[in-house]
Amino acid sequence: MTENKRSPFVYVDPALFILCVVTVLVGYKAWGYFHIQNPMVANALLGGAVAAFGTTIGTLPVLLARSLSVRTQDTMLGFAAGVMLAACSFSLIIPGIDAARSQGVGAWGSGFIVAGSIMLGAGLMFLIERFVPHEHFIKGVEGQQALLIRRTWLFVFAIALHNVPEGLAIGVGFGGTDQLRASALAAGIAIQDIPEGLVVAVALVGAGYKRSSAVLLGIVSGLIEPIAAVLGALVINLSTILLPWGLGFAAGAMLFVVSHEMIPESHRKGHEAYATGGLIIGFVIMMLLDTVLA
Repeated sequence: MTENKRSPFVYVDPALFILCVVTVLVGYKAWGYFHIQNPMVANALLGGAVAAFGTTIGTLPVLLARSLSVRTQDTMLGFAAGVMLAACSFSLIIPGIDAARSQGVGAWGSGFIVAGSIMLGAGLMFLIERFVPHEHFIKGVEGQQALLIRRTWLFVFAIALHNVPEGLAIGVGFGGTDQLRASALAAGIAIQDIPEGLVVAVALVGAGYKRSSAVLLGIVSGLIEPIAAVLGALVINLSTILLPWGLGFAAGAMLFVVSHEMIPESHRKGHEAYATGGLIIGFVIMMLLDTVLA
């Protein structure tokens, strides 16, 4: 569907709605299959779905609220970044080192395994960021051949890039042996997805999308989380030796998103103090979720 030249709004391609419905139906069937064949993967799918639901909840207020101040948006982005930073530390990196040491690897070896996997995860995200066409709300179009793709899909790709590491982290967590810690991680990511989903929807409205279209785009972008969660869990299920590598890889991908996207976006309009305050609050909440619940 093309843009209406007489209107400032951009209408969502019906393919987005179809994609959303098909993904939900396939996810339901996949959960039924994995619930019998591989409960850990089923739990990962459920954890990813909970996180995606957090994004959905976050987008809904856009249908009612008229606006959201830039300061509030930056605070929310900072909060989401803080949650992700704490998740990297307490849910991924430390358990990754512990997992390597439990496999008989020494202290230095465990550290190098996780450090190397962090570099791999961040490196992959760098390549995706460099070559996958997408559009940021502030920085604009990035990636090769971006101008050949509809603007709607460029936004979807950009938002999905944020959600891939979160889904991988959930999947790797459930693919391991500590299901309680994985549940805490999924809960923390779902919590930070609520303000992140709201910020995304508000930004889409600001970019000229109708409110209903912004909500649908936010929902579609969140669907990558359960998909990535299943992939992460399946990889870890191949061999427990991959667990420390998977945890570090997910941490590296998340660290890239936080440093390359979320913190710069939240500091770009002069509300650094509020963004930093949100980051600290998010970090503390995720730390408590991880240390108390796990």
